[in-house]
Order: sequence, then C-alpha cells, then structure tokens
Amino acid sequence: MASRTSGKGSQSTAGTSKKRAGQSGGAAKKAAAKKAPAKKVPAKKSAAPAKKAAAKKAAAKAAPPPAPNPTSGVFRIVRAVWMGMARGVAAMFRGIGRGAKGLDPAHRKDGSALLLFALALIVAAGTWSNLDGPVGGLVEMLITGAFGRLDLVVPILLGIIAVRLILHPERPEANGRIVIGLSALVIGILGQVHIACGAPGRGQGTEAIQDAGGLIGWAVSRPLIYLMGEVLAVPLLVLLTVFGLLVVTATPVAAIPQRLRQLGVRLGLVRDHEDGYAPEAGYDAAEYADEWRETPARRPRRTSLAKEDPDVAGGPERAEEEALRKRRRSRRSSSVQPPLDRPLDAVDVAAAAAASLDGAVLHGVQPSPLVAGLSNGISGEREEGAASGGVPVARDADKEPGKSGARGKAAGGKDRPDGAGEEDPHQVPDLTRPAVEAGEPLPPRAEQLQLSGDITYSLPSLELLERGGPGKTRSAANDAVVDSLTKVFTEFKVDAAVTGFTRGPTVTRYVVELGPAVKVERITALTKNIAYAVASPDVRIISPIPGKSAVGIEIPNSDREMVNLGDVLRSADSVGDDHPMIVGLGKDVEGGYVAANLATMPHVLVAGATGSGKSSCINCLITSIMARATPDDVRMVLVDPKRVELTAYEGIPHLITPIITNPKRAAEALQWVVREMDLRYDDLAAYGFRHIDDFNAAVRKGKVKEPEGSERELRPYPYLLVIVDELADLMMVAPRDVEDSIVRITQLARAAGIHLVLATQRPSVDVVTGLIKANVPSRLAFATSSLADSRVILDQPGAEKLIGKGDGLFLPMGANKAIRMQGAYVTESEVEAVVEHCKAQMAPVFRDDVTVGTSRKKEIDEEIGDDLDLLCQAAELVVSTQFGSTSMLQRKLRVGFAKAGRLMDLMESRGIVGPSEGSKARDVLVKPDELDGVLDVIRGKAHS
Repeated sequence: MASRTSGKGSQSTAGTSKKRAGQSGGAAKKAAAKKAPAKKVPAKKSAAPAKKAAAKKAAAKAAPPPAPNPTSGVFRIVRAVWMGMARGVAAMFRGIGRGAKGLDPAHRKDGSALLLFALALIVAAGTWSNLDGPVGGLVEMLITGAFGRLDLVVPILLGIIAVRLILHPERPEANGRIVIGLSALVIGILGQVHIACGAPGRGQGTEAIQDAGGLIGWAVSRPLIYLMGEVLAVPLLVLLTVFGLLVVTATPVAAIPQRLRQLGVRLGLVRDHEDGYAPEAGYDAAEYADEWRETPARRPRRTSLAKEDPDVAGGPERAEEEALRKRRRSRRSSSVQPPLDRPLDAVDVAAAAAASLDGAVLHGVQPSPLVAGLSNGISGEREEGAASGGVPVARDADKEPGKSGARGKAAGGKDRPDGAGEEDPHQVPDLTRPAVEAGEPLPPRAEQLQLSGDITYSLPSLELLERGGPGKTRSAANDAVVDSLTKVFTEFKVDAAVTGFTRGPTVTRYVVELGPAVKVERITALTKNIAYAVASPDVRIISPIPGKSAVGIEIPNSDREMVNLGDVLRSADSVGDDHPMIVGLGKDVEGGYVAANLATMPHVLVAGATGSGKSSCINCLITSIMARATPDDVRMVLVDPKRVELTAYEGIPHLITPIITNPKRAAEALQWVVREMDLRYDDLAAYGFRHIDDFNAAVRKGKVKEPEGSERELRPYPYLLVIVDELADLMMVAPRDVEDSIVRITQLARAAGIHLVLATQRPSVDVVTGLIKANVPSRLAFATSSLADSRVILDQPGAEKLIGKGDGLFLPMGANKAIRMQGAYVTESEVEAVVEHCKAQMAPVFRDDVTVGTSRKKEIDEEIGDDLDLLCQAAELVVSTQFGSTSMLQRKLRVGFAKAGRLMDLMESRGIVGPSEGSKARDVLVKPDELDGVLDVIRGKAHS
C-alpha cells in the first residue's frame, strides 16, 4: 500500500510538473535542449583525469602517516622568542624616537657634539695607532682610502667642529658657510697633495692612491690633469684652497693684510702700532680694528684651541657681526670727518685703536679708562692742531656761559686753567667730575641739547646681556594638540586639516586649511570645543592668517620659554640697522625677533594690567637705548610717579634731568618739551629743513652756518625720548595741562625728533582720552582684565585673551592687525651692568631749564588754586565791561555755573565787585584805568 501510495504520489507530482512545464512555454524546452549537449561533451573528455585523481586519493589514504619531527616544537619556541624580542626592541626604539622629538634642542646639539667627539676618537685610534679588529679595518678603508696622507688631520677637524657646537650652540647660521669653506679647503689641499705625489691612477693600485691624496684627491685632480695638464691644475687648486680658507674665516680679500697683522699681534710677532708704522692717508684704522674687536669679558675665554679654529676664537664669522661693522662704519661716515692734510700722530693711532677695542667712536662723552691708559706717555704736540685731529678736544665753553657743559675747558689745550701747567703734561684730565655751577641766569633762548666737547664714548657690550638657549621648534605637546584638533574636526564633521604649526616662546599657532565649500565660521564656532579638547581656556582663532589662505589657532604652550633682550638686540635685523632708536621688543609667534624703531612709530602707548609685563617692557626700551646710543644721539626724560620703577637708571648720562617723581613737576616737564619742540621747529623753519635728521646731516657736513655776528654754535640735535611710566597718576593731578601737552607733542614732535612712550596699568577712557589715542598711533597691549580695556588700547578685542607675563599684542603704526609676541625680559643684574658701564663713561649733564618753572614759581594761594589765569581773565572782562554778571562769565569764559560763581566770589573777596544783590548784576568797584593795578594785585597775592 505504501509503495502504491508513493507511486501514485510520484505520478501525480510528475503529472503536475509536466503541466507546469507545458504552461511555461517552449522557451524552457529549448533552453534544456541547448544545455544537455554542453554537459555531455566535457564529461567524456574529463573521464580519464577523474579516474587518475581518484587513484591518487586512494593511494594517499593507504600511505602511512609521517613520523613526528622532534625539533619542530623547539623551532616554534625559538621563533616566538625571537619575534617577541624584535617587537620589544622596535617598541623601545619607537619610544626613544618619540622622546627625541620632545627633547630640548640644546640637548640634541650637545648629543651631536659628543657623537662627533666619539667619532674623532675612533678615527684617531684607527689612523694614529693602527687599531686592530674590524673597526680598525673599516676606519682605514674609509678614512685612509678617502683622504690619503691627510687622514691624520680628520680627527682634528672633527674635534674642532665638536668644540664649536658645544661653545656656540646658539649660532647655527654659520654652519652652512663653514661646511662650504671646509669642503673647498679639503678638496683643494687633497688635489694638490695627489699631484705632488705623482698623481697615481687606478692602474697603479689602491695603495698608491692611498699614499697620495686618496680617493678625493684622485677624483679632483685626475679630470683637471686630463683636461688642462698639471700646469693649470695646480693654480686652480691653490685658488680653491685660498677661497675655502677665506670662507671659513669670513675674511674678505681687501682685509687680508689687516687680518695678518692682527694675527701677528696676537702671536706676539708684531707690536701693536709699533714705531715706524704710519697708515696711508684715507686709511680708516678703526674700520678694520672694529672687525677684530673683542670685549674684555670674552678675552679670558681664549684657549690654545682657538688658534687652530678662527671660528672658536670668536672671529667675525657671524652675519650679525658683519652688520654691526657696517652700522658703525656708516655712523662714522655720517659724523664730521677730520681733514687728511697731515699725517696721523701716535695719539691719533692709539686713540683710534682704543676706541675700536672699547666700542664705537662717537662724540660727547668722556674717555674710557683704556683710552686714558693708552694716552699716558704720549707727547702733547697736538694743541696747535687740536681742532682738526683724529680725536678732537672739547670746544671752548666760554662761548656758552649759560650751559652746564662748561667743563670743556678742562679738556681743551688752550683753555686749560693756570694751575694745570704744574701737573704732569702727559696725564689725562679727569672729566668724570660734575660741572661747577656757574650761577648765572639762564639765557633768553635755551641752548641745544648737546654735550660740550668731542670725547670718546664706549657703548656697552652686548655681552653684558645674557644669551638665551635655542628655542624649541617641536615637542610632544605640539603633536598631542595636533591630534586633538584633528579629532575635533572629525567629530563635528568639518572638512579641515592641520597642515602645520609655528611654535613661539609662549603660544603655538596651528595652521588649519579648510576643504572646498567649508565656511570659516564653522571653525570659529568651535572655539569652546577646541579649548575643551586641548584643556586650555586661552584659545585665540585668527581667520584668516595675514597673507595665507588658512585659519590660525593660537594655543598656549605648556612649556613656555623666556626671551632675553640680548638675543633680540643681537639679531640680524637689530644689528643691521644703525639707527640709535632701535629697541628690542620680543619674539613673535613664528619665532622671529621683533624690534622697532621709535623714530618711525613715532609715539607708543604701552598698557596692561598689573603683572602683565608692562614694567619689563619699559626696562627693555631704556636698556636698548643705552646699549645702542650715546648721550649725543639720544637724551631721555624719565617720569616715574611710582618712585620705584625707574630708580635703577638714576645718574645715567642719557638723562637730561633727574628722574621726575612728582606728578606736578612731570606736567611742567611736558610743557618744557613743548617749548623745546617749538625751538627746534624755529631752526627747521629758519634753515629750510622739514625733518631734524636732514638738519643734523647738514650741520655735520658744514652746509648750515650761523648768521654773522651770532655767538651761537650750531650742532646736531639729539633725539629726545620722554617715557611716562604711569599716565594715570599725571591725569589725576593735572588732567588738562597733561593732556594738552601730550596732544601738542604727539601732533607736531615727530619731525623735531621728540618721541613719547606712555605707559599705564589703567587703560580707561578718562586716562587714555580720545585725543591722546588719536595722536598715538602705535600701541602695545599686554593682558587686560576686560574687553573694554582692550578696545581702549587697540580699538579691537584680543588683549583680554592674553595669558600675561609678557604675552602681548603689538600694533605698529599703519598695521591693520596686531602682532602677537612674547615681550623680552631683562634681569636687574643686566640692567645694573649696563647702567654701571654708562656711568663709568661720564657723569650726567642736566639741563637747568627743564624744571625752571617750578624753581621760580612760588606757592599759589590755596584759595585760588589752579584758577589764577581764569581769575585774571574774569577780572579783566568784568572791569573792562563794568558789568559783574555770573551768566556773562559763563558765556564769555565757557565755564559752568559753579565755576562762574566761584570766580565772582573770589573777585568779591578782593574788592573788585560788590556783594550779590539777587538777580541784579553786581556793582563793579574798580575803574577800567585801574585794571593793570588790579591784575598786579591778584598776581601779587597769588605769588605771596
């Protein structure tokens, strides 16, 4: 039954399938008919291979299994251990590499120097003592094979380079020049040695080449000999050697005789300025002596190694020294040059040499001790030609009896006191004592700001200012910030990428480039998210970076660096400019030094909260002026209402008056500056000049002369720098007088060579008024406490996001966006060293007319106070009109009701008007013809 049932079922199924196949159409039948032959043909062809494969499988199953290998387990264990050790070593080296990125550059340079030392020791052992073993063979093959007979010199060169890296790690700018020079020097010498040894070739064997100039000498000399023969090859190689030597020592061809003479002096073969040595006319002895000038602080550091390497010996290998020489030469050429119609005597040569050793030769200050020592024992035959000598004597002081510089008589030869003949004729006069007060009244016209006499002045050496270490260019913290920024952009789906960064001493600017069709606002909207990601609240976004199609994100460094003032003043930009008003400010975000010229600013406002770095900036400005300018170049007026900030500079010769601490006297000093400015403009207008620099150049060249019969002596005007440490204290005492003086100075004083530096820690609108802001174009903002203060200083936000301690924004005149920088820092010991050097040159020469108004003006009546001039105007108005009305005083004098009523009460107490009669005008008790007497009475009472 079961079978039947199943058969029926199969039949029914088959029938059903047949019906469905019939319903599907003839297409399926045709396809089946096509496929059937295709399946049958390959089956016939592959029948034999299938049988063979089956036979092989059967044989494989029938074969017995192989015996186990006892060493396979050991091999796996050894392989696992070896791979584990390899991975561990690789991880260790990767960790070392990541740590090396964050290593201090100074340590990296020290490591390179020590590595060169080690290499020099290995090479010395292999070449000097025939080191055995594979290392000795490798050294002989490489060093001896390459350098030939000069292989003994290779370790010495490596040692010299290592010493230079250790002694001068902060001067990498000369490395390229030294590499080029050494390469030319070595190639030239090896080529000559190879030719001198017979120029062996490859046919004579490797040993013959090693006994000559080595592989380098063969490669250099062989082509030259083949092309032009030994007759021309040797001179060309000699020229190449000389070129390399000149490049290494940074010696121009024109200075070779002077360098050889200086070398002879150092070796003791030639005496400095020996008898019989007379330079030709037109020879500038100080010009080339300046090139080998060394400060006393650097002389004891010379060692025997310095003789082998001019670089180590402190030779002029740096670009900044070349720029310094150019600056001094241009300054000498701009000064009055003596006539060359007579030969230079011994005093000329000695003074020029002493000045070149001590510093720049400029006029107006007393000689340094070195000049005095060189002048001892030299005959004084120069009195007749003193006016045209190499070191001119002081001018006659009796031409200017009112000037405190009358001490020039002691320096001149003809105006020497009677008692001077009893002294030693070879003794240098003491010019360090202050001038004797003449006691005469001041002249009606104030004299020029010029020191009497032409005396050698020594600028402070920049070595008195400390050097800072090399700045970091990358650290592990920078890489972590880059990863955090990339992660933020990915999370917020912003098509942007960090393409690089520039690290500064305080902040690092990360450069972010946007993808196509990405708005800049999407980056600026992520400010808080970026601050959260990098764990720093002080994030500043610059969109875009000036001059780039990129967005800048400034993030503070976790490891801040200090910027030394000495590094800023030693930079190429600072040294290359000979202007005396160049000051060092700091270092920008890109790692470049920031220096500014106060003469082109021309006035600057420095503001910031307490502890933001404002006082350090003022110290850097003053120290920069002292380090670069003589008192003949720049004179200063320092106003210090705090009484403690600028006391370190008391007594420097650049001061024109003692440091002013009284705010009332400060206001009067500003009024004196206005008078000085007017006097300078009178001279400019009288002689037809538009700027004080043009006037000074004409005076130095002798193109401007005083009118006939005038006793005045025209001399160049120095720059006048006025520094106010706290403007708020002055504005509290005399706001109107201070503001009027500042506005008048800032409007007109640029062409007169007068410049203002205004500093305040309270940059509010009542201190930094609109008139002051409009006339002070350059701004320097440190960290402020609010956005309003930033807008007062910079007219834009940004200062409120600074992190303090010297972090500032510098907005020079004409710039649209401020430059972020880290302000320079100068220590108290550095300031003290520079100040002591300046004080040792000369005592300060003060002007008596700066505070002359304070000395002559007596105390004003407390009842009148500061309203003396206004009271005189009111009395003149009331008496002349015979109408005593308070409302009239309001209209005519443009004062308020309270001020007008007070003036009327003052006139009533002095008998000018009668008592008040209500709304009626007061009776005038003085007649118009008595007005002069009334004014005298008022002024007399005011000065009583």
